[in-house]
Amino acid sequence: MVGAAGRVVLVTGASSGIGRACAEHLAARGYRVFGAQRRVPAEGERPLGVEMLGMDVESDRSVDDAVRAVHAQAGRLDGVVNNAGTAWMGAIEETSIDEARAQLETNFFGALRVCRAVLPIMREQGGGYIINISSLAGILGLPFSGLYSASKFALEGMSESLRLEARRFGIHVVLVEPGDFRTQLPVARRQTAASQASGVYRNAFEKFKVQQDKDESAAPTPEPVARLVARILETAQPRLRYTVGMPAQRIVVPLKRLLPQRIFQALLVRALGI
Repeated sequence: MVGAAGRVVLVTGASSGIGRACAEHLAARGYRVFGAQRRVPAEGERPLGVEMLGMDVESDRSVDDAVRAVHAQAGRLDGVVNNAGTAWMGAIEETSIDEARAQLETNFFGALRVCRAVLPIMREQGGGYIINISSLAGILGLPFSGLYSASKFALEGMSESLRLEARRFGIHVVLVEPGDFRTQLPVARRQTAASQASGVYRNAFEKFKVQQDKDESAAPTPEPVARLVARILETAQPRLRYTVGMPAQRIVVPLKRLLPQRIFQALLVRALGI
């Protein structure tokens, strides 16, 4: 086991939801935690015990400046939790190229920017942990969230490759794949412009949205993700993938691997209410 004392971790998207839970939990365990957010919350609204700084993951310069600032203040960087993300909803046909780019810009290219910025530091110091927050939607494509799934599928593939490249430097790359948790993501979720005006997919979309709202309202708060992240950081040889969430959602991972595609799809359609 690897202890927390003296270790420095950067958490992106740290002002709410999974990012905030991770940042506060790690700080409570004795890590020095830097939380990154595009807009830094006011003093009384910041995560407890967390040093906040501004970072726009959609900007190369902003990411580079923030990572340099953490290194300058702390002298090292033992872990990064790539959590910053957003979500778009809409049928693939009714998602514009600009909307698709916006989805991948944050969820994939944002994480890629952070990885590229922290890797030289971790290589120089002889190790570190890169924990990329993916999703169960990065394992199976969800209807009406196709570009969200695409962004997480891309993150999964990049992380697999990076793990193989970085292992020789003592850098552990890990994917955390949460199911639904009670966060601000549903509130911030955006719907594509064409899907709001069109009736082509409206019936199926509305059925899916009802089921999604039901699942999210019954979801737990994100502390289990935070505890898992701490456990990964304190494991000398962590696995590539960890799922976390309600058992009824996590079961899709082995089912997709074991069942014939036709049967798995039929079960998924039934579960999603479409």
